[in-house]
Amino acid sequence: AALGPSPGRSFTGAEGLHSRFHWMADHVPAFRVPGGCIRILHSPDEFYQAMKARIKTAKSRVVMASLYLGTGPLEQDLVDCMEEALERSQEDHAPDLKVSFLLDYTRGSRGKHNSRTMLMSLLQRFPEQMRVSLYHTPDLRGLLRLLVPERFNETIGVQHIKAYIFDNSLIISGANLSDSYFTNRQDRYVLLEDCGEVADFFAELVGAVGDVSLQLQPDNSVHMMEGMVHPYKGNRADFSASAQRRIQEVVNTARVRQSMLEAECSEIPDSDGTVPNDTWIFPLVQMKPLGIHLDEQVTKRLLTEAGGDSVVYLTSGYFNLTHTYMQLVLGAAADYRILMASPEVNGFFGAKGVAGAIPEAYVHLARQFYNKVCQLGQQSRVLLHEYHRPDWTFHAKGLWYYVGGRDSPCLTLIGSPNFGYRSVHRDLEAQIAIVTENEELQMQLQQEQEMLYQSSTQVSNSTFNQPDRRVKLWVKLVTPLIKNFF
Repeated sequence: AALGPSPGRSFTGAEGLHSRFHWMADHVPAFRVPGGCIRILHSPDEFYQAMKARIKTAKSRVVMASLYLGTGPLEQDLVDCMEEALERSQEDHAPDLKVSFLLDYTRGSRGKHNSRTMLMSLLQRFPEQMRVSLYHTPDLRGLLRLLVPERFNETIGVQHIKAYIFDNSLIISGANLSDSYFTNRQDRYVLLEDCGEVADFFAELVGAVGDVSLQLQPDNSVHMMEGMVHPYKGNRADFSASAQRRIQEVVNTARVRQSMLEAECSEIPDSDGTVPNDTWIFPLVQMKPLGIHLDEQVTKRLLTEAGGDSVVYLTSGYFNLTHTYMQLVLGAAADYRILMASPEVNGFFGAKGVAGAIPEAYVHLARQFYNKVCQLGQQSRVLLHEYHRPDWTFHAKGLWYYVGGRDSPCLTLIGSPNFGYRSVHRDLEAQIAIVTENEELQMQLQQEQEMLYQSSTQVSNSTFNQPDRRVKLWVKLVTPLIKNFF
């Protein structure tokens, strides 16, 4: 797939960004967009307000893919916005607006009052315009499905993609549709305005996952679409194969279409030359239970190729790198600055029962990683940071890639994966790689990265010797057994 810049506009830097990263187009579709269309949102409130404003003006589609929709007043407000938009569309007598939700079945069905009951009235009032799909992992079936209690059944695998589409604009994030993500849970959010092709891709991707999911009915029952294999009653291999075909088709079609477009564009110089398409978007999808692992392939190569001239800022709300990613970070030439949640900003801090021990398990995993860094004498190259912020929790994930001593990053990964075992092996994930030489966008990314790291302290040996970092023996013993589930 040729990804050359159009004639008359070359990339800056010795070898150019394009030649450094264009290999991604061998795996996934490459969308070329003006960097000026991309805006980094910084706060939960900004994210919430951006969604509400865009739902209100949506004409043709609202597509919401999330783990779940919460049940509080802020979430109700979001549902009310949709109701108004749907009512308004009906006044046109030819209602074009379609609203589609993709949520996880187990998380969305938790408790009496849940994501399903929140959306019931919309389904009943607008059956022609409304679709709610609940993805059910094929790995939760048979005896396991009967025996594993609510809440714990989510550890087997969930729909984890967070993509929010409003006509031709979209927000890619790690944030769910729940009040803490609108108020005091720090995440990352990127808004792509008027990027029709990228919005179409994500709408098609979400639609494909929706097709292989359970469809919510106005009476709160669920059933599969005609001709689809049932995720836990049907044959496991048949379900995965048909789901893989359906989803991979979306990726492949877009990849072929984009490389053909790119080939055409490279022959015609910019007619007006006013808005340079100086930025690429590469959507990375990871659905290991369905046999799709594009995100893992690209992430591995990115970490492998990060040379000695690079600095990689990597953040995860749940720091639990897979063995492979850990080996790559420890063996790389690049400098790494890794940001993770301190125990008190971990989403599980203070939780009841077993879940309350999860922050301790993360402390244990972080300490093991830190010890490895020290054993290898890498502590000046690989630095660990902990995020602190009173009354907030931390859920931000992704990376920023600084090349050749530059002041701002030319690449970022942003979306739902956490770089952990779950993200790679159990859940459905999606993120985008943004490669840009737009200076304004690079500056926004740099500000985002600095803002998050400003609320952090560097981890040292003494960090783990503090009394509040004591990890109970039983937690140390069970961590290796359970670390692949959280």
